[in-house]
Amino acid sequence: MKTLTLNSGLKFPAIGFGTYKADVDSITLAMKAGFEYFDTASFYGNEEAIPTAMKATGTQREKIFIASKLWKDEAGYENAKAAFTRTLERLETDYLDAYFIHWPNMDPEINLETWRALEELYSKGKIKALGVSNFLPYHADIILKNCKVVPALAQLEFHPGHTQTFALNFYREHKILLQAWSPLARGRIFSDELLISLAKKYNVSLAQICIRFCIQEGVMPLVKASSIEKMRENFACFDFEIDPEDISRIENMPPLGWGGEHPDRTRLK
Repeated sequence: MKTLTLNSGLKFPAIGFGTYKADVDSITLAMKAGFEYFDTASFYGNEEAIPTAMKATGTQREKIFIASKLWKDEAGYENAKAAFTRTLERLETDYLDAYFIHWPNMDPEINLETWRALEELYSKGKIKALGVSNFLPYHADIILKNCKVVPALAQLEFHPGHTQTFALNFYREHKILLQAWSPLARGRIFSDELLISLAKKYNVSLAQICIRFCIQEGVMPLVKASSIEKMRENFACFDFEIDPEDISRIENMPPLGWGGEHPDRTRLK
């Protein structure tokens, strides 16, 4: 498995499996397909599925990376520590490879209290890497100006047609690895003429074009698939390279496929 190096020096797999709405069967398939990084969250309601899949596949804890996230109502110093304990219990582990604040709180002080709790858990070796999810630069900047431990990871919706260039460059500048949730835009980009033409040009699937685009942008994609064939196809994204001029064409696509979620706005339907 290809790896990426975090700002702490820790190496993570270059591609991960997103478990939003995933059940035990799909997570088990993902382990069989070779995925080593699994992204879950308390909000997903399926953290227990990961240890179940590990037992079904005989996967040892030290062989995989497990990440989870605390939800909005789990924010705050004491709440965050309690939420983390519950997550460990559901995942049947005594540490996490990564732990995120799932969404920023409208009150910056709450975000700082939450981060302080995560820093304490990090200092005790309970978390190997800290991260923020759905934090735009002005949310993350408050953390950066007040933290003892700099975030190693950030998650945003990222895919062709929604590259969030300003935020991407912000995280690059601070050497924070960006992870892409919904790298295929939940299928909304499958009818785009440019992406279809590039898939034909490189003799790969449209999904592989999107995943490879993330990789070449230095972004770690969190992918999903329902079949083991599609899961294994994801790893073939390391077998080809998109030309720089085609990367530029994708970067300059018109807006496409945004999921309608913004940390400071009501979700669009």
